[in-house]
Amino acid sequence: MERPPDRRPPYLMLPPAVRRAAAWSAAVILLIAVASLVVFALVELRAATVPFVLALLGASLLQPVVPWLVGRGLSRGLAAGLTCTVLVVAVGAVIALLVNSLVHSAPQIAEALPAAGRRLEEWLGPLGKKIQHALANARGETNSFVSTLTNGVLSGLGLLTQVITGGVLALALVFFFLRDGHRTGDAIRSYLPGRGADTVIACAERAFDAMAGFMRGTTLIALIDSAFITIGLLALGVPGAPGLGALVFMGAYIPFVGAFLSGAVAVLVALADGGLGTALWALGVVLAVQMIEGNILQPVIQSRTVELHPATIMVAVVAGSGIAGIIGALLAVPVCAAAAGVVSVLRGLPGRTAEAAE
Repeated sequence: MERPPDRRPPYLMLPPAVRRAAAWSAAVILLIAVASLVVFALVELRAATVPFVLALLGASLLQPVVPWLVGRGLSRGLAAGLTCTVLVVAVGAVIALLVNSLVHSAPQIAEALPAAGRRLEEWLGPLGKKIQHALANARGETNSFVSTLTNGVLSGLGLLTQVITGGVLALALVFFFLRDGHRTGDAIRSYLPGRGADTVIACAERAFDAMAGFMRGTTLIALIDSAFITIGLLALGVPGAPGLGALVFMGAYIPFVGAFLSGAVAVLVALADGGLGTALWALGVVLAVQMIEGNILQPVIQSRTVELHPATIMVAVVAGSGIAGIIGALLAVPVCAAAAGVVSVLRGLPGRTAEAAE
């Protein structure tokens, strides 16, 4: 006897496990497609999105200052303006120290590399010859790099204009965020119904708290790292120690990669001025500070502010640098922390309150 034809829809003919796997696959593909479109739009609009995110980070770091000034009789507008002025002075001072130190140290690095290579050749034999050859070529590359920078000033005016425009936009946004940030909840409620507004406000607050925790924790660690490394370089008599300390401070905002690069520059400057012995002492100072950071400062400070696994941080930094270069590496971790905060709200998990984070 023949079986009656199966008139079920095709998808019902599949085993339940296959249907579930197909549904999850479709959901993942859709999520990846939407995320890719969002990232593409943000990258294409980076002239506006990068200053916006930088302004959020700056406002999250400086937000406690405005209520403190308002409590002493200043208006919110004046308090926000004064805070932005101090921010500009501080950033300008750090950049000036950094540029001055590196500009004056670059020729010394170029001259000292071949000498260090010759010493290594004497100590290590054939392996030292290879290192000496590489360092001799590095001198030419350094001179070529400096020459390229000098000859490319005019061609870089367009990039300089973009940087200045983005900086001015970010500064203006910081001012408005500091002055009017307390009205964000009312603005959201005026556009969304009750429950939807509460969810959006909770997500925004958690994302902002996560970015604030990252900025405050990283800034404190950066200050401690730069202070100890600057003191060590000053004790060794390394020229441009304050500028190198400023470089360490700025590099701390890019986890893992920034500390390695800023420490390498400090060791190279020590090599250029005092030779291999001074460079080894400088390397010891840098490694000691990094060990203190990794074993004491990071667990005590960052674990109270950012709930991200180190593997997540490394992947975020690599992905951010691949998408938007150095700016992407800088913004990757705080954006990931904000996204994790939003996900925790949407999942209904009890999150860390501001009091606990402090």
